[in-house]
Amino acid sequence: METIVLGIGETLVRDDRHWASWANWLGVPAHTLSALVGAAVAQGRDATDALRVLRPDMDVDEAYLARAAAGRGEHLDESDLYPDVRPALAELRAAGVRVVVAGNGTVRAGELLRALDLPADLVVTSAEWGVRKPDPAFFARVVEVAEAEPSATLYVGDHPADDLFPAAAAGLRTAHLRRGAYGHWWAEHPDVVGAADFRVNALTELVGVVGAEEGPHPEGMSGAVGGGRPARVSYLRGL
Repeated sequence: METIVLGIGETLVRDDRHWASWANWLGVPAHTLSALVGAAVAQGRDATDALRVLRPDMDVDEAYLARAAAGRGEHLDESDLYPDVRPALAELRAAGVRVVVAGNGTVRAGELLRALDLPADLVVTSAEWGVRKPDPAFFARVVEVAEAEPSATLYVGDHPADDLFPAAAAGLRTAHLRRGAYGHWWAEHPDVVGAADFRVNALTELVGVVGAEEGPHPEGMSGAVGGGRPARVSYLRGL
């Protein structure tokens, strides 16, 4: 593997601050919003549908701008990173792997992530590219910035519909990360198991993926099973 590309939310960054800030803005207990997010995940829906349950007429993008104007916009610091992020990315670079962070996020999120000075060769968000996952155009950009053939590029993410299936459709290798609500809830679904080249429980397992295409998979990882790579799960976000 020459390049490893990682998503952002619930791959590198914990989402608890994100949802807690929305709960505070809407004036509801954080637990209420968390429960609604969990329900959306279990139904294969977009997590932001939880906000629309609480405020059916709310325009999420407009609300985001209103929060920022009120001085309650996005915040990101070292405490928002999962503890395995820095050691895993550092190990990958030390192994000679190009490390790219590319996921859904605002322009502000990109600025905040780059300010953390992660051990990565490139950090970019969907807003900076003008296209969001799971749009195939996003993964076409991933192929461009990987500076490696798709077969030598691994995309790592927790979300089957946003990460795993479209990355596989773009010809990239895939690693499903069992992390966050989507990562845990859908981890054992047959389509997820069949579509993932690797399944990992922590980012520190990724260094073992490098060069692991041949022979048995290292302990803690499992390779894809089945003959095909399904492009979608019918009840994940209506796909």
